[in-house]
Amino acid sequence: MKNPRYLTAGRLAVEIHADRPALGLAAARAAAAYLHDLIAARGEARVIFACAPSQNEFLSSLIAVSREGHTAVDWSRVTAFHMDDYVGLPGTHPQSFRHFLQTHFLSHVKIGRFHPLPAEERDATAVAARYTALLAEKPIDLICLGIGENGHIAFNDPPVADFADPELVKVVELDRACREQQVADGCFPTFEQVPRHAFTLTVPVFRRATRLSIHVPGPRKAAAVRATIEHPIATACPASILRLHPTATLYIDADAAGLLRV
Repeated sequence: MKNPRYLTAGRLAVEIHADRPALGLAAARAAAAYLHDLIAARGEARVIFACAPSQNEFLSSLIAVSREGHTAVDWSRVTAFHMDDYVGLPGTHPQSFRHFLQTHFLSHVKIGRFHPLPAEERDATAVAARYTALLAEKPIDLICLGIGENGHIAFNDPPVADFADPELVKVVELDRACREQQVADGCFPTFEQVPRHAFTLTVPVFRRATRLSIHVPGPRKAAAVRATIEHPIATACPASILRLHPTATLYIDADAAGLLRV
């Protein structure tokens, strides 16, 4: 596949690229151009990032293209958030999502402000309330996310996903498929070592964001991609709700598209 293929699923735009690097580069160029124009017009931007191996190619490409001409991004004008983290892990822990984002992105750009989610603090209710207040200060301009093997977005697994959740941030228990994915991704050596609980932004945060950039590579994501695009919109596949978003693009590679009927 030399050239990308394009389709739509509801209101969701879908781009099918040859491989992970091509997917990451296409998504990064679009995201950087959007942020460039937004900052030029308004002077600031608010962005939420996913923290997972599926985002590696996107983040590395975003660092590069955000230094180039018409897609240059003044990161000092950006306020950044992340969308989830394991309860109890400090930001210095190798498997903390704060550590991931610092390693793969924040250490390479001069971000204006980064709001970490302090998942190690004892009072989870207070942590959720503080992060909710930060998110609610102004609209979120862009969310860069993935989709889990069970169809989750952030840690909204099928058993806990709520499309009309009254909360913006909450603690959830991770389902077995989600925890198994963390082992398959190489994030933890054994299933028993994967934390059972995590903070997550809820589905309404994604629904209300101005723009979504969704990056889903690899054959292990093919079933989730098919459910997202072809199955009924339901919490059995939380990512299916993305088909209702007016300005969202799903970037997949040929492997992730392998089970699509189209």
